[in-house]
Amino acid sequence: MDHASDPGLDERPTVLAVDDSSDNLWLLSGLLKPKYRVKLANSGEKALHLIQADTAPDLILLDVMMPGMSGHEVCRQLKEAPATRHIPIIFLTAMVGADNETQGLALGAADFITKPINPAVVLARVATQLQAKAGADFLRNQNQFLDTEVQRRTRELAAIQDVTILAMASLAETRDNETGNHIRRTQHYVRTLAGALQQHPRFRSVLDEHIVDMLYKSAPLHDIGKVGIPDRILLKPGRFEPHEFEIMKTHTTLGRDAIQQAEDQLGMPVEFLQYAKEIAYGHQEKWDGSGYPQGLAGDAIPLSARIMAVADVYDALISRRVYKEGMPHDKAVDIMRQGRGSHFDPDILDAFLLLLPEFQRIAQQFADSDADLAEKARSHALAAGDVAGPA
Repeated sequence: MDHASDPGLDERPTVLAVDDSSDNLWLLSGLLKPKYRVKLANSGEKALHLIQADTAPDLILLDVMMPGMSGHEVCRQLKEAPATRHIPIIFLTAMVGADNETQGLALGAADFITKPINPAVVLARVATQLQAKAGADFLRNQNQFLDTEVQRRTRELAAIQDVTILAMASLAETRDNETGNHIRRTQHYVRTLAGALQQHPRFRSVLDEHIVDMLYKSAPLHDIGKVGIPDRILLKPGRFEPHEFEIMKTHTTLGRDAIQQAEDQLGMPVEFLQYAKEIAYGHQEKWDGSGYPQGLAGDAIPLSARIMAVADVYDALISRRVYKEGMPHDKAVDIMRQGRGSHFDPDILDAFLLLLPEFQRIAQQFADSDADLAEKARSHALAAGDVAGPA
């Protein structure tokens, strides 16, 4: 048996009464209808069906002893379901005793009303539980709103962070021989390589998904220090003179210091900037200690910088420049292999060798077009004063 008034625009709370006695249901209906919308069910099975098929009630008056599914079983199922676990349940029972109440409370009941029911008690208990539920619903809705807002702001801040990184990296790119695609290629090389190294015994304890993402985000800043290198050196197409190379080498320190200064201005440490500093400062170090700026060797070189070194050198070898053609993939790989244990961490280089098809795919996806190189050549000419810029 079930009954419900036409909801229309009725915003009153809904109370579901469940009892196998028709007399009790009509009594409860007549008592509650002046203040509440009322739904009725004469079995536990019908109550569950009614709740699942329609809008969940705000409160349930639930008989304990019913043929078939007991009130305790109905309560257990409702409290296990996320959609109904917050509905307050008041048990209607003729069984008076501490054990009965203890069992009901353990199942999640909010209150008990003993039979035969006292109308004043029923109205008072229902009003109390509905008021408590309204307060709980308000707090839950506020928490959900705050969670949603926090997630929105977090996404917004992450987007701002990503845009800032790319803007800074693009600033460096406008001044050197690289195109913007170099940033994209090396960024994806780093993520691919770091992701594969997560399975390696040496690195699995430090390379979780979060760290891999931080390396991916910070990789574009590896050459940010080139902003501070004079054009006459930075844009030189041939080999550097010894004194020019010494100046060029300072881009690692300039990059580290620029990132550190930005972090100092912010007034708080930023996790991804820590990796950005490591990469900018250490990506020219070599496994055997012959690199710069510090001449670090082995594991003394930050892992982020060791990964970046493989990505950066591979891309430098295969990529076209304004002044040179790119090296064939196989020849570049041979040179990389020769650097195992001298230039590169052996385990990282081995991982790279297993990922060659993926590195080739990334290189092709973000390859430099003729238009990219033509624009870079024009930028170099403008910087050298050989071509007139826009009026």
